[in-house]
Amino acid sequence: MSNLLVDRRSFLRVTALAGGGLMIAAYIDFDAGDALAQGRQGGAPLAPNAFIKIAPNGQVTIIGKNPEIGQGIKTALPMLIADELDVDWKDVTVEQGDLDARYGTQSAGGSTAIPGNWEPMRRVGATARHLLVAAAAAQWSVPASELTTASGRVLHAGSRRSIGYGELATAAASMPMPDPAAVRFKDAKDYKIIGQRIPGVDLDQIVTGKPLFTSDMHLPGMQFAVFERCPVFGGKVASANLDQLKALPGVKHAFVVEGGTTPNGLLSGVAIVADGWWQAETARKQLKVTWNEGAGSSDSSEAFAKRAAQMANQLPPQSTRSDGDVEAALKSAAKVVEGAYAYPFLNHAQIEPMSATARVDGNRCEIWAGTQTPGGGRSLVAQTLGIPPENVTVHMVRIGGSFGRRLYNDHLAEAAHIAKVAGVPVQVRWTREDDMTHDLFRPGGFHFLKGGVDASGKLVAWRNHFITFTPDGQRATSSGTVGATEFPARFVPNYALFTSMIPSNVPTGAMRAPGSNALAFVMQSFIDELAHAAGRDPLQFRLDLLAGPLVVPPPNPNAPPGGGRGGGGGGGWTPARMRAVLELVRDKSGWGRTKLPQGTAMGVAFHFSHQGYFAEVAEVSVDASKRVKVNKVWVAGDIGRQIINPLKAEAQVSGSVIDGLSHLMAFELTIANGRAVQRNLDEHEPLRMRQAPRQVEAHFVTSDNNPTGLGEPALPPILPAVCNAIFTATGTRVRSLPLSKHGYRWA
Repeated sequence: MSNLLVDRRSFLRVTALAGGGLMIAAYIDFDAGDALAQGRQGGAPLAPNAFIKIAPNGQVTIIGKNPEIGQGIKTALPMLIADELDVDWKDVTVEQGDLDARYGTQSAGGSTAIPGNWEPMRRVGATARHLLVAAAAAQWSVPASELTTASGRVLHAGSRRSIGYGELATAAASMPMPDPAAVRFKDAKDYKIIGQRIPGVDLDQIVTGKPLFTSDMHLPGMQFAVFERCPVFGGKVASANLDQLKALPGVKHAFVVEGGTTPNGLLSGVAIVADGWWQAETARKQLKVTWNEGAGSSDSSEAFAKRAAQMANQLPPQSTRSDGDVEAALKSAAKVVEGAYAYPFLNHAQIEPMSATARVDGNRCEIWAGTQTPGGGRSLVAQTLGIPPENVTVHMVRIGGSFGRRLYNDHLAEAAHIAKVAGVPVQVRWTREDDMTHDLFRPGGFHFLKGGVDASGKLVAWRNHFITFTPDGQRATSSGTVGATEFPARFVPNYALFTSMIPSNVPTGAMRAPGSNALAFVMQSFIDELAHAAGRDPLQFRLDLLAGPLVVPPPNPNAPPGGGRGGGGGGGWTPARMRAVLELVRDKSGWGRTKLPQGTAMGVAFHFSHQGYFAEVAEVSVDASKRVKVNKVWVAGDIGRQIINPLKAEAQVSGSVIDGLSHLMAFELTIANGRAVQRNLDEHEPLRMRQAPRQVEAHFVTSDNNPTGLGEPALPPILPAVCNAIFTATGTRVRSLPLSKHGYRWA
């Protein structure tokens, strides 16, 4: 979120509710970047944000404004409001807000919700408390400075009087607007909700199977649709047996969608609409369609790897960063290490396949869907239907997992278009096969590395020829960059990063910890190689590397953007904070002090991404049959001075580790003849419960910085930490993923 610009006169607007009560709103202005993220044009001030309703009986309703994808934000943001409001959590009901300009930026991605809302949400609660105190002061004719609050009541110690918020709500609605400077936040020591282990507000509904998700939706007269897309990315329909399909039981419509070739949009395909989803899916099995596959049909993972190997020996066309004299430093180095690293395309593999429900009435549309970017979804639906964005209503539904897949709104465009053609409300449901073969995949990549250490064991040279993909020959594919500040840039006196690109039609996009989820494996594994070559303890080698001094060269105007989000390097991150988490994980894991049995070892790695500093140690056992068991993982992180909900923080850390282990062992999406080969989870297999570590131990450094997000930064270090442990246990270095390609499997 951008800096907040607050208009003093319009900072707070209050209106009485029917039957008495209070609705409080904060007026927040976002910059043009946030406006674009919301599908708005320009950076015009938003309408007032209504977040709090206080009923006469004191019951408080708080709006959760951001999409909930399991990260706990529907609980965390209302916690911030409720604590500053000074009410008991048991008296709070949380409601999911729909897409509405009054709420400001509504999105889930990049671990931005906490840093972007830490102050604004607390300010909403604190301002409401200020108004309620002012109303009580006026009613009792006492100075507001003599009043305190607790558990939804205003207290006057001098007269021993107290009054509930519900009794004050109507009076508070007519109080004058406060000066923002007069609104005081609580001291952290006085928090009663922030920092507590609060279960998710939807937990009861989830475990009892209550309707929460898009597929639970049912509208009067609704029909169900499936959509067959060209298996080759960017292909078009040439012909289809539509008349035969229309004659099948329950089928109401079957038609060709012309669509386009933009992955995050309406693609070409065949839509089948029926009374029931199973009828539609059964009809699809009888679909006979001829495709114009286009240029993408020649893409293949095998060809990509061969091309990368050829390019590795060619002069790189683009210098992303160059510090010192790498070639001279390598020639004079005491020891030189070379390594070719690679990682594959990945599917997001979220639990809930894509789905959306749409109702189109003339030039208006209503959408019910799980989306991480509802503002972008509204814009895409409006563009697809040719109607104004303000005529599109987006109802935000809880998301059954995403990992970045629902940053993209192709499912909304499909539902809106099919509903318009069918003339009835329509629910589009994807199958797992649809999800696996028509994703915006995490891009693969290749790194050809060479590094050198001097006689004292210090890293003096690093050279990386990075090979990625390009959709147009000009720019790197989405999430397929390495920024000029990607670690260990700035920490090595002689450093060079070159970039080459392979043409590809494979659609790519952001995946949990975009960029970082793959780059950490490469960078931290190769650093481990250099530490062993130098005869140094790998953890101390990293601590010494982080001790600097930093190299700060002139900026390279030709360098591509990257770092903090895409590459995860983040030129502005603080080495001292990373050293602190490394030292913490060293101490908690007993690194170097624990005698382990043969075939068992510890590995360490760290990474900075999405404003989070994380270091991890994995204890791993490998037997003679290459069966791998991750026994325990220690995680140390620095995400600022306050953990808002420790229960969810620990869950996010554990989930990140589990997700990363899936990436490590068996996740791989291969391309052949322009098609995704893997079609279901048995071929792109996530970690099973029995294969999970027996314990993931999370620890946090409390630093004097505003809180940052936790959905992503704990994932990247687990991959290299395990690979580094495998090397120590076996003497075999893994330089490409997944591990299963090298004969490894979970024990």
